[in-house]
Amino acid sequence: MAEQARVIRFGIIGCGLMGREFASAVARWCHLVEPAAQVRLVAICNRSDKPFGWFTSNFPSITQVTHNYREVLANPDVDAVYVALPHDLHEQVYGDAIRAGKHLMGEKPFGIDLQANEAILAAMVEHPDVFVRCVSQFPFFPAVQRIGRMIEAGAFGRIIEVRSAFLHSSDLDPNKPINWKRQQAHCGAYGVMGDLGMHACHVPLRAGWKPRNVRAILSDIMPQRPDGRGAMVPCDTWDNATLLVECDDPAAGSRFPWILRTHRIAPGEKNTWSIEIDGTAASVRFSTRDPKRLELLTYKPGGEQVWQAVQCGYETAWPTITGPIFEFGFTDAILQMWAAYVHELVKGPPASRFAGCATAQEANVSHRLFTAALRSAAEGATVEISA
Repeated sequence: MAEQARVIRFGIIGCGLMGREFASAVARWCHLVEPAAQVRLVAICNRSDKPFGWFTSNFPSITQVTHNYREVLANPDVDAVYVALPHDLHEQVYGDAIRAGKHLMGEKPFGIDLQANEAILAAMVEHPDVFVRCVSQFPFFPAVQRIGRMIEAGAFGRIIEVRSAFLHSSDLDPNKPINWKRQQAHCGAYGVMGDLGMHACHVPLRAGWKPRNVRAILSDIMPQRPDGRGAMVPCDTWDNATLLVECDDPAAGSRFPWILRTHRIAPGEKNTWSIEIDGTAASVRFSTRDPKRLELLTYKPGGEQVWQAVQCGYETAWPTITGPIFEFGFTDAILQMWAAYVHELVKGPPASRFAGCATAQEANVSHRLFTAALRSAAEGATVEISA
């Protein structure tokens, strides 16, 4: 008799946009070929009732619907939770989940500030059997998987410069009503860096490149927004952040500049992730504006420098039923990220380090970078990043 597949029973705390995206990934779990385990959505928690109907009508496996996240954490039928809440709630809810023994996938930035992040890490130290990861989908695009394999193989030679970005333009409209991400009390002093930064940081940090110092330019472009009730209210978070970071490459014993941009107001950009790496032996450029196109330049002394455009199809870290000739998109990246989470929870680290989810320790490095960036912008100076 065949061995019955393990089932990981999930609860969702925060049933907004990303909570629904995770639920959709659960519904498409059969898209994966031989996943490490099966998943089942059994509990949901949200402050308002509004999203409950969508979840319960689409997922008959749900047996718990509540407004109190502690009830989900006390449920013995929940093995793991996905927490998608505003940043000011991360420290309390993530910490409570870890202390309750629930495996955790948490949204970035993994705490509203460095102090909150370190409190979450302290809970992890006290409960080492709890598996914890941070959301970030960008590395799961096939082109970025190729870039990751090049980094692992040392194909770039000495790194000359790295540029990574997360750009969108949804806040270009001054009439867009304010939400929690535009209020420092809920989003934090990092502003756009906390909201978007982990996606742009994930590949460089996973590569093992270590930020040393930063010079930051932070922009508050829309200082007020409509409140949706006829009044204008303060919009007190940073809209755009441009960081020049000096990095160490321990593998090569060298240093290079990393230009990191997180912009909510980037005219012409819908929702764009990108990375560019210049090296002495190879260079690459990739943007989700054209998700199949990887630009690659390899250089040999005395040879021509020619950019090639490689078409990357559906070539994923975690096999699916989709053929490699087809296109890959955002919802596919979400499914790949969750496949990675479940694999590492059940079987341990993947063979390729770029096939794994962002760690809480990587999130901690991003916190130290963003904390230094705040000071840099305030002082107009280059600031060392704490170890």
